[in-house]
Amino acid sequence: MESKVISSFLEKLGEELVGRGLITRNQLDQAGRKKMETGENMGEVLVRLGFVSQQEINKYIGDGLNIPHIELEHYDIDPEAILLIDEQTARKYRIIPLFEIEDVITIAMVDPFDIFAIEKVRGMTNKVIEPVLASENDIMSAIDSFWGREKRLNEFVDGLTTDGTSDYSPDPGAGGPPATTLENDTQIINLVNSIFNDAVTGGASDIHLEPEGDRIKIRFRVDGILREASSLDIDYHSALTGRIKFLARMDIGQRRLPLDGKIHLILDDRKIDLRVSTYPVVKGEKILLHILDPGSVRSELDTLGISRDTIVKYRETVSCGNGVILVTGPTGSGKTTTLYSTLNEIKGEHLNIMTIEDPVEYEMSGVNQGQVDEKAGITFSSALRAIVHQDPDVILVGEIRDPETAALAVRAGLTGHLVFSALHTDTAAGAISRLRDRGVEPFLLASTIRGILGQRLVRLICSDCREEYRPSEREYRLLGLEGSKSPSLFRGAGCKKCNSSGYRGRIGIYELLIPDREIRELILSSAPDTIVQEKAVGQGMVTLRADGADKVLRGLTTCDEVIRVS
Repeated sequence: MESKVISSFLEKLGEELVGRGLITRNQLDQAGRKKMETGENMGEVLVRLGFVSQQEINKYIGDGLNIPHIELEHYDIDPEAILLIDEQTARKYRIIPLFEIEDVITIAMVDPFDIFAIEKVRGMTNKVIEPVLASENDIMSAIDSFWGREKRLNEFVDGLTTDGTSDYSPDPGAGGPPATTLENDTQIINLVNSIFNDAVTGGASDIHLEPEGDRIKIRFRVDGILREASSLDIDYHSALTGRIKFLARMDIGQRRLPLDGKIHLILDDRKIDLRVSTYPVVKGEKILLHILDPGSVRSELDTLGISRDTIVKYRETVSCGNGVILVTGPTGSGKTTTLYSTLNEIKGEHLNIMTIEDPVEYEMSGVNQGQVDEKAGITFSSALRAIVHQDPDVILVGEIRDPETAALAVRAGLTGHLVFSALHTDTAAGAISRLRDRGVEPFLLASTIRGILGQRLVRLICSDCREEYRPSEREYRLLGLEGSKSPSLFRGAGCKKCNSSGYRGRIGIYELLIPDREIRELILSSAPDTIVQEKAVGQGMVTLRADGADKVLRGLTTCDEVIRVS
C-alpha cells in the first residue's frame, strides 16, 4: 500500500495526464472503471492497460513531490550497500540500497514516504536514509538478481562438510584422490558447472578464481575488462580447486607449483574448451580458466571491423604467393582471430596450409594444424623445420618468440612460401625492429615482409542504452577534430543488458603498413620505428588512433575506449 501522500497525489494523476496530452479522456474513463473493479490505484491501472509507462508515472510523482526518481536498469548498484539489509526486509518493504556515502545510505523505494520502511532501515544500519523513487518491477528484479545469485551459491555449498572442505582428502603422493570422491560431491559439481555456465552465457573470455582475505573472488573478463561476478567463503577453496583440477586432469595434490590443463565441456549443445592454469598465492591457489568457444569466433574478415580501404589492401597483400605477413598487437587484441579469418578466406583444395600454434585454439577444416608440446620436444622452431618438408603453400606460425623461429620464418618466406605470424608490438612499424632484435638481417626483412597489420580491440557502445551527447574540448583534441564543426558523439548510459558498463561486444581498430620502395630503403638502413611509421602515414597509412576516431564518429565506440587501447 502507498502512503497517504502518494495515494492522494495519484488521485489527481488521471486528469493531469489528460491535461498534458499523454492519455485521452476515453482512456481515463476506461481506467476509472477498471480501478473501481480491482481496487488498484490509478497509476497501476494506467500502466497495466498500457496507456502510460511506469517511468512516466514515476516522473510525474517525483516532479510533483520533489523526489528524485531513477530507472534501476541504468544504475550501477553497490553490492556492499545491498548487504546492509537482509532479503526479507528488502522484499517486505520493496526497497533496495543503492550506495553509501559516509553516514548516508541512498535507498530506492516504491514509496519514499513509507516511514515504517525508513525507520526499519535506520534501526538496522544506524545511518541517515535518503530515499529515491523507483518502480516496483525494477526493485523486485534487482532483489531477485542479487539474492537469487547468493542463494544459488549457498545451495551449491550446502553439501559440504561443516568446516567448508569436501569429503575427500588428497594424497600428495598419489597424484590426486580417487575419482569417485569428487564425482559424488554433487554440490561442488553443481557449483563449478554454474560458474562455467554463467561465464559462457555472459560472454566472458576468462574466469578468475582468486582467494583473497576470507573470500574467494570470482571475476569474469567480458569485452576485455575484468569485473567481479560473485564471491564465496574462503573455506570452500579446497573443494572448488579440487573439482576444477580433477576436470582438467591436473595433479590435485600439487599445490606449490603452477600447473596447466584443459577441460572439454558441452553447454547447451555447444562445445567449449577451457584452458586452465593455477598459480600458488598466499591464501591457496589462483585459478585462471581461458574460455575457447568456437561458436563465438567470427571467421569472416568482413565482420572484424576492418575499414573498406584497409581490407581491400590487406586482401591484395595476402594474395601474394610468398613472403611474410605479420599481425601485431598486445595480448588479447584479437590477433589469432584475424589470422584464423585470413586462413579461412584463402583456404581451398589448391593450397596446402599448415600451422604450428600454442595452443590450437579453434580447429579449422581444410587446414593442417599442429601444436607446440615442449615436453615432447615440439617447439615453434622444431615444428617449422618439419613443416617446410611437408610441401606447404601457406604456413602459420602462431608467434615468433625467439631468434631461431624468426630466422626460419623469414627464410621460409624467402623460398616461396606465404608465412603468417603474430608479434607483440605497439605499432605495425615496431614489428620490423622486433625481428631485427631477434637476429634477422635488415636485407632479409626488406625482401620478405609483404605487410604488417597492427590491431587493438575496443568495446562497442551498448545498443540498448546508446545516447547522444556533446563531447568536451579534450575529446575533440584527442580525435584530431580541433577547428572543425563539432559533431555530436555517442556513449552508453548503462543498463542491465551491459551490466551498467555502457558497452557490449567488441570491434577491432587497425593500421596496415605495406612496405614500398622508400620504406624498404628505411628498413635496409635500420631506421627507427618512428621514422618508418611517419613515412607510412605520409604515404596514406591510417593509424590505429585515426581508425579509432573514425569509429567514434560513426557512433560505434567512445573516445575513452580508443585512448585506452591506443
